[in-house]
Amino acid sequence: MSRAGAPLLAFFFPDNCRLCDSPLDRHDRIPVCSACLDAPQPYAPEIFCLQCRIAFESGARLDENGLCATCGSGQTHYSAAYSYSHYEGVLRGLIHLLKYDGVRPLADHFGRWLALSLPRGSRYDAIIPVPLHWLRYLRRGFNQSDLLAQSLSRRTGLPVISGALRRTRSTPKQALLDENSRLDNLRGAFQVVRPEAIAGRRLLLIDDVLTTGATMNTCALALQQAGAAHVSILTLARVDTRPHAPDPAAALEPPGHLHRGAHA
Repeated sequence: MSRAGAPLLAFFFPDNCRLCDSPLDRHDRIPVCSACLDAPQPYAPEIFCLQCRIAFESGARLDENGLCATCGSGQTHYSAAYSYSHYEGVLRGLIHLLKYDGVRPLADHFGRWLALSLPRGSRYDAIIPVPLHWLRYLRRGFNQSDLLAQSLSRRTGLPVISGALRRTRSTPKQALLDENSRLDNLRGAFQVVRPEAIAGRRLLLIDDVLTTGATMNTCALALQQAGAAHVSILTLARVDTRPHAPDPAAALEPPGHLHRGAHA
């Protein structure tokens, strides 16, 4: 009945795509046209670090093991990093609709992309969403990382351990800080409160966007220090840090035409 009535609802209650403004021909919980939902393409750089998978213009900045300077020096505390696509264009708009306009049904759509981003044959014991500070959670009403983790869990069968990692204090956005301030900004910001739930397990740490990588790296270190056997990270998108890419700080700002819901 819902499918049969969708064209009738669209006729009497017309709406436009929240991204491209084209008329929607169906009534749906996701106010985005099919073209925009299908637009994001998988992240597939030609040259990248084998551990953090950051993209480079050439292989000159990678060592003989295919690692960037940060990973090669042992400063990266997760074993691998996977993302569906770059944080730009339509995907950036879709993520903002989830985070700032509260279009939660998008999380289920995103879960399919997250599952596609994992290498075939990869093995994990549980999913850990990156936690929000309680004040930000109170303002937003949900943790987008937890929604993504739950959606991925429904596709993989992996359990989600939502309460194992806690954010102990609110911090400024990493992209707004210089490199020397990022570690100080996150020092002591995450705490494992249920070490028995993660000890000896292979964990997949989930967030929506990988910007500088410092937040995920700090979370991975906390999990490892609490006894995790392995930590990989998975995000829906990652900021392109190559020279031609947009400024990461500017990319984090919600676009004006999406300011229709409650923001945090």
